[in-house]
Amino acid sequence: MAEVQDIVKKEESAFSFGKEERKLITDPINDNNPVTVQILGVCSALAVTTLLTKAIVMGIAVTLVTAFSNMFTAMLRDYIPKQIRMIVQLVIIAFLVTIVELALKAVNYPIWKDLSVFIGLIITNCILMGRLEAYAMANKPWRSFLDGIGNGLGYSLILITVAAIRELFGKGSLLDYKIIGPTSEYALNTNEISVLGWYTANNLVILSPAAMFIVAIIIWIQRSKNRKLIDIS
Repeated sequence: MAEVQDIVKKEESAFSFGKEERKLITDPINDNNPVTVQILGVCSALAVTTLLTKAIVMGIAVTLVTAFSNMFTAMLRDYIPKQIRMIVQLVIIAFLVTIVELALKAVNYPIWKDLSVFIGLIITNCILMGRLEAYAMANKPWRSFLDGIGNGLGYSLILITVAAIRELFGKGSLLDYKIIGPTSEYALNTNEISVLGWYTANNLVILSPAAMFIVAIIIWIQRSKNRKLIDIS
């Protein structure tokens, strides 16, 4: 009976969600954000943030792949030879990316068509390999899963913020709804909300350099509010 209780306690502790587990999710969103603090995954942040819809889909895809690749790697870490660990990690990531890509193709073909190249490039995303090497190879599956969720959410937050700014001021719309700028000549357009009718969408905001400036401004604001992130060296 005592042995059964010990097994139950171990199972409960394996899937506990205490302060340390919450920190695995909250830290990457702010203090240890993979994009603004670790400066990882910046290329995709510049490439897929022209539209908010694409950024949301990309964020969900990266979060799922990061979480499950972390979990699977942590489950297999004791059986992976050190000499080929990175090859095994790449196989796990490639397998998950393929599943995500095929699922997206079946569910929403137009979005898959726009993101097909970038979905495939998730395999080369530094965030994934970084978390597998730094965390999943040394921790248990549940915590590794939470770490993947946290880093995916931190990445998604930056993508969605940058995409919202670029689409709003570059095209005057959000999620295909016209928000700012002059209204069209045709009445009864249900996809229009008249705000700041004097503003004309600036296509320069859609260009990649503008995304880099927006990310830089976010980094500046984050470090201004959180002084411990400033590199004193």
